[in-house]
Amino acid sequence: MYRSSWTSPVVRFILLGLSAHPKLEETFFVLILLMCLGILLGNGVLILVTTLDSRLHTPMYFFLGNLSFLDICYTTSSVPLILDSFLTPRKTISFSACTVQMFLFFAMGATECVLRSVMAFDRYVAICNPLRYPEVISKAAYVSMAAGSWAAGSTTAMAQTSLAMRVPFCGDNVIDHFTCEILAVLKLACADITINVISMRVASVIFLGVPVLFVFVSYMFIIATILRIPSAEGRKKPFSTCSAHLTVVVIFYGTILFMYGKPKSKDLLGADKEYISDKLTFLFYGVVTPMLNPIIYSLRHKDMKAAVRKLVAQKCFSQ
Repeated sequence: MYRSSWTSPVVRFILLGLSAHPKLEETFFVLILLMCLGILLGNGVLILVTTLDSRLHTPMYFFLGNLSFLDICYTTSSVPLILDSFLTPRKTISFSACTVQMFLFFAMGATECVLRSVMAFDRYVAICNPLRYPEVISKAAYVSMAAGSWAAGSTTAMAQTSLAMRVPFCGDNVIDHFTCEILAVLKLACADITINVISMRVASVIFLGVPVLFVFVSYMFIIATILRIPSAEGRKKPFSTCSAHLTVVVIFYGTILFMYGKPKSKDLLGADKEYISDKLTFLFYGVVTPMLNPIIYSLRHKDMKAAVRKLVAQKCFSQ
């Protein structure tokens, strides 16, 4: 039986971050601060444009708006803690704050995995079955798909966080990470965590393996359909639209697979410590990917660029 977290002698955790590499801390603080501002600005503009411009009130841009909001939520829940860890060696965080941060990280990650597969399905229907697109991707359907993504991510995050924070922590409270990442925290447990390991593996299959397979199959059909278009001009627009989505999808899923697919460095039942490469990969996933989303989508969509120019022009004239 697990003991309740309230009976655990550990009331706070210490986050090591990159304290063993002070020179890297100075460099990464500046870089991540700039990237964080870029994330908030880029995704904020994307949400604003897709909300104000009626031409962008389509399922694809609705999903993009959800993705941007999700990236903002993730950034504001984790990046300030990362930046603070660069300034404060051995940053401390309370047990309850650690629980909240762990939940938000897991919820945002799981939600994005499902949301990206939904976006792949949207592109599949739009390109492979365009005549049925208004029927299949109706407003009720795409709103439900987005809401389902958020609900699924939050539900699994609640379950995983509850399991993780109910294990006993009997003294070792030093987390060799920037944040309360669930795998790093579970390494400190002083009890059998087999249930946690099994639960994490099941969640990985459902929220990582299944979406990756779904996206792969969807894009196989999409590419096959595009290649059957006789004219080069006819193939250009769908290729441009889908290549933008596929680029960030490969980066996103590839980074997660690298983080959670290495059995040695992520062996929860072993005593292996985080390598510096694992921490840098975490930074890449948490900062670079959210920053790339608005850049890639904005640059590859003519409608989005036109809407941004229109918004800027309106602001200039109003002044």
